[in-house]
Amino acid sequence: MKNNSNITSIFALGGLGEVGKNMYVVTHNEEIIIIDAGVMFPEDDLLGIDYVIQDVSYLKQNEDKIKGLFITHGHEDHIGGISFLLNSVNIPKIYASKISTDLINKKLIDRNIKYENIEIVNEETIIKTKYFTIEFVGTTHSIPESFALAIHTPNGLIFETGDFKFDLTPIGPMANIHKMAELGKKGVTLLLSDSTNALSEGFSKSESSVDEALNDIVSKHYGRVIIATFASNIYRIKHIVETCRKNNRKIIVFGRSMETSIELAMNNGLIEDKTIFIDNNEAKNLKKNEICILCTGTQGEPLAALSRIANGVHKQITLMPDDLVVFSSSPIPGNAASNNKVINKLYLKGVKVYTNKTFNDVHTSGHAKEEELKWMLRIIKPKYFMPMHGEYRMLKRHTEIAEACGVPKENTFICKNGDGINIKDGIVTRGETIKSGDVYVDGSRIGDVGSQIIKDRKLMSNDGILVTILNINTLTRKLLIKPNVTTRGFIMVNENPELINKIEKKITEIVNNFLSNSTYNYTDLKNQIILELYPFINDLTGRRPIILPVIMEVNQT
Repeated sequence: MKNNSNITSIFALGGLGEVGKNMYVVTHNEEIIIIDAGVMFPEDDLLGIDYVIQDVSYLKQNEDKIKGLFITHGHEDHIGGISFLLNSVNIPKIYASKISTDLINKKLIDRNIKYENIEIVNEETIIKTKYFTIEFVGTTHSIPESFALAIHTPNGLIFETGDFKFDLTPIGPMANIHKMAELGKKGVTLLLSDSTNALSEGFSKSESSVDEALNDIVSKHYGRVIIATFASNIYRIKHIVETCRKNNRKIIVFGRSMETSIELAMNNGLIEDKTIFIDNNEAKNLKKNEICILCTGTQGEPLAALSRIANGVHKQITLMPDDLVVFSSSPIPGNAASNNKVINKLYLKGVKVYTNKTFNDVHTSGHAKEEELKWMLRIIKPKYFMPMHGEYRMLKRHTEIAEACGVPKENTFICKNGDGINIKDGIVTRGETIKSGDVYVDGSRIGDVGSQIIKDRKLMSNDGILVTILNINTLTRKLLIKPNVTTRGFIMVNENPELINKIEKKITEIVNNFLSNSTYNYTDLKNQIILELYPFINDLTGRRPIILPVIMEVNQT
């Protein structure tokens, strides 16, 4: 993006057309501020990928202009990418709440990253740079200390909501509606608003209604209660603890992220009763109706505690017929199939299962539904509007809601990641497009997992892999021993000796023909094996495994 004098530009590097990896950038002359740095969890087709993060090449090229990273709240899709960002770009300072800071520091320690330039902020904090003045406005979300950002620029006021809902009976503090209204009276040029639940009509349920529902369930059930929720939903965890305390149940915690959240909640005074937590050995002395198991696994993650319990492979917990499993959550986009598999396995084990579909009050979203989005629009009264944090269908619906609330259609902007919009003298127009995209994180590898690797993994997951090991004397141009064939995800070698024998004979034939008719070349031989063996195996089995020849060369007369 060019340095256009006295123009304020806004664009996203993540969070538009998707739910996750939120990162929004505001620039003015030689200054840049960044809002959030989240990750997106991969969908099922991204095999072997741990996270999806932003392409931050623009920030790398302009890192001398960056004034800071401003965090709206401590959820993974807003802070999960910070460690990766710090490894790529020099960020002079991070501004975050106390709880967000604790969560960020935990991630940095886990990745062995030393960074001490985090300033803890609250609603009274005002950050000033040469061109920007940033205020923090308290919102209601499923995690404490969530903020919207009021960004004062030379060309007008930008209001970025972060994730929010309007809950009039929240577990924690209410949103600072009065401060929002004051900003609306002063005049907001551009509103960037959370669109996650734009397709959902009405108002979201209050968090306190979930509290009542869970208390009713826990008090009436005669056996163990197993509750799965998001580890990041600290308010939910807080009232699960309170519910168990009221009903004389002790809590066993499973899941590393859940343990981390509880420790954080204790350190910040959100959970006061530490005696309520016990280990599995202590539970042996209790009655079933005195036990609650709190765990991760609401999205069907294969290694999460609940998935292992459902599959009968958990080392400490075995399901009992009178157990009740409560999903105090709803699947995020892309995870519904995995979640349903776990639920089905739980039913097959013969236990009771409550989900948000069967028992409507066991979960509520932390994101505003349609009527709450209207509230935000009416309170802020923006001249221009850009929906954010959502798939295209959510963004599209949010612009329709904005139009219904008096924002002219020509003043709304549905953008993709990288699309810039400019503000000049209070007028918003389309700007330039900068480079953006997805970067895959696979273990310690960042960015070098290309489309071909993903394609190969998909093939392996569907049709498996066949490895053949060949010992070849390059001087005599002969096979020393017959080929050795190993398979994974294709066929069982021990159970299919005749088929394996046919494949080994075919490989021997291919190699002998090649060595007798051609000058020996390692690469050409591998290609020839793949070329001839592929249709042969497909004819025999109807499968198309990845074929990997491994050639061991021997030079001896």
